[in-house]
Amino acid sequence: MNLNKGIKVEYNDLGRSDLEARVARLARICQNLEIPVLVMVDGFESAGKGYVINYLSQDLIPKYFDVDVFEKNEEYDNRFPFEKRFFENVPKKGHIKIFDRSLYYKLFDDLSLKEKELDKKIKSMEKMEKMLYDDQTIIIKFFLNVSKDEQKKRIEKLKDSNEKSFYLKRNDEEQNKNYKDYQKHFENIIEKTDFSFSPWTVIDSNDLKKASKEALYQMLEALTIGLERVSTQRLDNENTERSYQSNNKIIENLDLTKTITEEEYKEKKDKLEKEVRDMMFEYYKRGISTVLVFEGVDAAGKDGAIERLVKKVDPRLYTVHAISAPTKNELDHHYLWRFYNKLPEDGYVGIFSRSWYGRVMVERVEGFATTYEWNRAYDEMLDMEKQIHDHGSLILKFFVVIDKDEEYKRFMARENNPDKNYKITDEDWRNRAKWDSYIEAMDEMLDRTNVDYAPWIIVEGNQKYYARIKVMEEYLKRAKKHLKEFDKNNN
Repeated sequence: MNLNKGIKVEYNDLGRSDLEARVARLARICQNLEIPVLVMVDGFESAGKGYVINYLSQDLIPKYFDVDVFEKNEEYDNRFPFEKRFFENVPKKGHIKIFDRSLYYKLFDDLSLKEKELDKKIKSMEKMEKMLYDDQTIIIKFFLNVSKDEQKKRIEKLKDSNEKSFYLKRNDEEQNKNYKDYQKHFENIIEKTDFSFSPWTVIDSNDLKKASKEALYQMLEALTIGLERVSTQRLDNENTERSYQSNNKIIENLDLTKTITEEEYKEKKDKLEKEVRDMMFEYYKRGISTVLVFEGVDAAGKDGAIERLVKKVDPRLYTVHAISAPTKNELDHHYLWRFYNKLPEDGYVGIFSRSWYGRVMVERVEGFATTYEWNRAYDEMLDMEKQIHDHGSLILKFFVVIDKDEEYKRFMARENNPDKNYKITDEDWRNRAKWDSYIEAMDEMLDRTNVDYAPWIIVEGNQKYYARIKVMEEYLKRAKKHLKEFDKNNN
């Protein structure tokens, strides 16, 4: 395994305590500049990860760093998309998060992983790390390399220790027994995941004192380079140029006159509600999760459509997330962080009344996100949706549209109804004043994020009866199709 070239000459005379102090100084700068830092410490079992992490964090301010241990937890991991556990643990602004192992642990530990599946997961990891890098996170990846003989000595020492034997896992002896196979496997993964924006630093950990000093130096270098990069990035991002061009007037060209009679509505509603109930229960029995996104024009009837969709469904099977403005803690993380935390486990349904698409609508129009931030969000959101789909989940996105006149009627009806005037706010009227800007943003969103694995279903909503029936019919049609594909892929 290729090792890094070691410590620069000018740092040779520095002790570990000197390096620790310098790392802590740069960490405080990251804290003041609200720059998140992610440090992943992977490697062979019994390579000294805990020892190295102890020195990396020695002089850091405790309230500004955390250590997360990524041990194998198949019961949890298998119930969610592969990437969820990683993303829900990323650092917030101004904090350092150290991973004892990381999501790579699942890849490193599995010798039976087929190359095609490995490449698929690596591609997803690359996109997630790039997402964090673009969000001004400094990413540092260490791999601790230890010889077979030294690993064996440490394993035997742990066996003989009453106090530390609990550290010993099956993986330690398994790796030592099949050392060459694991070494080849590790080298393959490291080579494939040595991304330009988040490269690996491989450290010889046969001598733990030297390894900890080397890791401190490499962290010092990475923080120095990262701080310079983020400072430049913040200046460059102010001058973002956009290449998107389209005259596709999706919303303007909709036929919003579509209606059904009240009799048709009543006749279909009860039958469809029962079919939805049965379908969601079938998904529960099969262990297939569902993500349903509802977006649209203000007062278009999103919540009414959701209410009818789940009317007869066991409420234990679904959760409706009413998405509003992010909290301070959510703003301190990548904007997708709060949504990764809300993804449903296998068998359950997560319904989002408004969603991550606020990034390219309200945050774009109101200036809450910079052009650089919302312009790159289209691909980032699709990457997350691809992860959900690749897990075997069903993901559907409903966009409910009403025209400007109908919106005005509904706003006034809400204001004049004591039981519903809580639904209308000053913000709704302000958004209405920017109707054209919102329609432009919505058109671009629908154009750029309508994909086969996470399609937009546009719902003509001027008549609520028609819209509610269409939502149920479209859900059932696509859920049945997904079920057939799921069975085909799992037989």
